[in-house]
Amino acid sequence: MKVEVISREIIKPSSPTPANLRRYVLSFPDQLCPRTHNPFIYYYEFNGNQADEISNKLKISLSQALTLYHPLAGRLTSDNSFVDCDDNGALFVKARVDSRLSDVVENDQIPLSAFNKLLPSELDKTAEYPLGVQLNFFDCGGFAVGVSISHTLADALSCLVFIRSWMAIARSDNDVAAVARPEFRSAAIFPPQNVGGFNSFSIVPKGDANVTKRFSIDARKIEALRAKYEEIRKNCEEEGTQKTSKRISRIEALSAFIWSRVVASTKDVEFLSANNKLYKIRQTVNLRPRFDPPLPEHSFGNYLSSSATTVTVTSADQDNYCHRLARQMGEEITKVNKDFVTYMRENGDKFVDFAKKEAEKLARGEVAGTFVFTSLCRFPLYEADFGWGKPVWVSSVNRGFANVVSFQDNRNGDGLEVYLCLKAEDMANFEADQEFLAFVSPIVTKKGPFKCGTMLSGV
Repeated sequence: MKVEVISREIIKPSSPTPANLRRYVLSFPDQLCPRTHNPFIYYYEFNGNQADEISNKLKISLSQALTLYHPLAGRLTSDNSFVDCDDNGALFVKARVDSRLSDVVENDQIPLSAFNKLLPSELDKTAEYPLGVQLNFFDCGGFAVGVSISHTLADALSCLVFIRSWMAIARSDNDVAAVARPEFRSAAIFPPQNVGGFNSFSIVPKGDANVTKRFSIDARKIEALRAKYEEIRKNCEEEGTQKTSKRISRIEALSAFIWSRVVASTKDVEFLSANNKLYKIRQTVNLRPRFDPPLPEHSFGNYLSSSATTVTVTSADQDNYCHRLARQMGEEITKVNKDFVTYMRENGDKFVDFAKKEAEKLARGEVAGTFVFTSLCRFPLYEADFGWGKPVWVSSVNRGFANVVSFQDNRNGDGLEVYLCLKAEDMANFEADQEFLAFVSPIVTKKGPFKCGTMLSGV
């Protein structure tokens, strides 16, 4: 997939940011987040519009959206303590792709690292542009909008709400009143702390040699897995070895299963057992609904934490092991409640100290590693309608973080897409695991043929 950049420009807010809003202070969760961008790529079929029409509509509405989301048009300071909302603007790139849209979105042989070329810049270049957009035109007239937003400023939900707001402005002929105004209160809720000495990449290792793969899981397979674990739960209740009425969620069930297959395929069972090592499984948690009262989804920033499940591994009785692990992960999630949020608000310094100590444990080898699960399920991924219909696909890219799994609903609502990043050697072993391969389904992004046409101007 060859991508040729046509033009680059800066899009500034339609109205200047008031002086009292020039300094956007970061919260301590912002400070602890990896210095990288959150990537989202939206793919659209040919809609009869010309390239210049599409480009102009996106740029004008983006300028309006930046007036609401002024930190995204600013610049992070060198010490990453605040954003100077100086209206320097967001990067906007136009590019040409020498492929048809259908050949890209339904070809699972294209490495996800190739999709990084549909983004406006490298993911680690967070200081220069907190927000970047790349408009990519395919040979068939379809197009993709690649968006990258600094994780230092925004978690996944904040990114998606911004994109949804931007698109709502585009649909309403640039009427800013058509969208809810974001709330910028994160630093008041989670005051900044001294994070000197903390390196987020020590928790989740990043490297160019790490490989990300996309897998499709049918909803029926997930339900069969849940039913299997539910039967084990009922048997445990009858035997008196477990007392719980909560059914394991689809994400908990799938997470436990994937973890078990990664361990089995990479032979970590023998390594960890022989060396008495432990792993920590972390699940990213959206804190907004856990406030009392809950915060609205347009609360901008990093309103996230994670649950931590310490795990050992075994090669015996995988179904029972996965059931226990899924149940344990669910129990840890329930601990991230309103009391947890209150404690987090009142003890930011202790949270930062804890994060530093966790990084030190990894450096000393006391913990074999961290495995992270994050879910975008039920997030507004497919609400991204500029006025030309919803996207045929929304994808991620190769982010390079080893031992990270991300779930998202597929377009048709009948299954999940799984993005898994491992070291290259581990991925080769994992892809040969027959038990996992029997669980995945062929990738079908769209039911039916793709619309095609020719764009005569602007490309």
